[in-house]
Amino acid sequence: MRVLAIAIAAASVAFHVWLIFSGLLPNLVSRPLHLLLALPWIFFLDAEGSRRARWIAAATGSVGIIACLAVIAGRERLLDQYGSLVGPWQFVLALALIAVALEMGRRAIKPILPAVALAALAYGLLGDAIPGHWGHDPPPLDSFLGTLTIAEGGLWGELTGISATTVAPFLILGALVAAGDAGEGFIALSKRIGGRYRAGSAKVEVVASALYGTISGSASANAASTGSITIPNMIRMGYPPRFAAAVEAVASSGGQIMPPVMGAGAFLMAEMLRVSYADIMVAALLPAFLFFVAAWAGCHAYGHRLGLPGLPEDDLPAWAHVGRTAPFFLAPFGTLVGLLATTDMTPQYACLVAIAVATALLAIDHRGRFDLRRFGTRLAQALLDAARQIAMIAAVIVCAAIVVGVLQTTGLGVKVTSAILGVAGDRIWLALALTALACIVLGMEVPTTAAFVICISVAGPALAKLGVPALDAHMFVFWYALLSTITPPVCGTVYIAAGIARTPWLPVAWTAMRLGVGLFVLPPAFILNPALLRPDESLVLALAAALKIGIGIVLLSRSVIGHGPGEPLRRLALGLAGGAFIVMFPV
Repeated sequence: MRVLAIAIAAASVAFHVWLIFSGLLPNLVSRPLHLLLALPWIFFLDAEGSRRARWIAAATGSVGIIACLAVIAGRERLLDQYGSLVGPWQFVLALALIAVALEMGRRAIKPILPAVALAALAYGLLGDAIPGHWGHDPPPLDSFLGTLTIAEGGLWGELTGISATTVAPFLILGALVAAGDAGEGFIALSKRIGGRYRAGSAKVEVVASALYGTISGSASANAASTGSITIPNMIRMGYPPRFAAAVEAVASSGGQIMPPVMGAGAFLMAEMLRVSYADIMVAALLPAFLFFVAAWAGCHAYGHRLGLPGLPEDDLPAWAHVGRTAPFFLAPFGTLVGLLATTDMTPQYACLVAIAVATALLAIDHRGRFDLRRFGTRLAQALLDAARQIAMIAAVIVCAAIVVGVLQTTGLGVKVTSAILGVAGDRIWLALALTALACIVLGMEVPTTAAFVICISVAGPALAKLGVPALDAHMFVFWYALLSTITPPVCGTVYIAAGIARTPWLPVAWTAMRLGVGLFVLPPAFILNPALLRPDESLVLALAAALKIGIGIVLLSRSVIGHGPGEPLRRLALGLAGGAFIVMFPV
């Protein structure tokens, strides 16, 4: 079975790498192939349950594969139909594709996203029964289902295209880097940077998660990988389990905005804004830095409050060891960032060169020893990890694509935009508050990427009409969507960290929110200080904004967590001062 899994993984990775070279491969070929290569991981290789359940999964996956092949084979005829189904077999094809996409989402992630997609489909089909503003004319069934399944929209729309051509190469790069000695480099460098300070083990986790975020872009993967090392270490040093897990949950969430490999939502943002991915990286750089400043400040305040020491000098790795291990992640990412900054290469081509560097590094370890057998083992693991991650993102994207397709077909997005504007009027901060609440609530139940896509589709136009620049609005929505991973009652990253720490999740969630209190004020700071997202236009103003906001975040953390004499008045004064730094003197 492992040999078969490696072969399928190699086919998936090879296809997505080949897409970079293939030029203008028709969308109704590349996008169904992308979904087809994801199906085996969901329905065959990773299927769980009883023998009967696995047979049902295999049957569903087989239907999906046949349906994808049917779309590819009939591409030319389908294009001539302009999104309208013809004949009973095409109705069967459309229903099969939708059913497989929903079941794929249910198996790969939580049931709520497929439930949202089902609700959207029900609205599209039955919305004529809703009176007033929220209703709509009944769409022709052949056109409604055809737009979602046989045209270059819905399942095969832009979201799926971004997943196949832009997100997948970066997932492959991250898997290759993670398969080598980069993890050793992360931990060694993290200990040297943060280990000697108060609450040193917690600060090591903050730095390690920031570094791991450069290759992951996934909060859950970050929590599971770095947390399995750092949480037990913190507990062994006497840290309360709830605090150790909260540090992991907060720090891991930042991986989704940490350049150069950010979460899938960042790639979608670049395509929606029609800007290069490098521009998104530049815009996210200072906010990502401030994210980890907020996490560091919270750890420092808790360190004072709980009397947590730094790491003993004997536990800190030698700088020589750091120098031997750091190149395993610095080399591929230095290549990627260097090419994006100094050449006209597309992100995909730059990523491909970095993939080549990361692949070559699999053959050696941090002692410089070459081992061909180890290279094969590491490469096989990287292929498996990359293919699984590609399949997971594809499962999220196709469900979100159904929702977005219905929003566009029925005009529901315009109606929600009108509702936001009607409630907020010309009060921009009320519109922002409503948008933030929607992002956090939706993000509690669906992955960050899906929450971002759905929220920006409905709230983005409203914010634009109120004068919020498109980049600021997208970053605002993306940020609050990712903060849902630490916001109870449904907070996936907290669950993972609490599981590793073997402690109840609710105290972890409340500690995480206090630890990361500064994170919740950062998105409004984007709006107040637009220079923060534009260091390429004025580096001085951007750094001034970052310094001002950073001071405010540190003061807020000290206020919320608190320690020392004169607690109530002192904490009130710190909170007011922190808010003043963020709100006053916008840059």
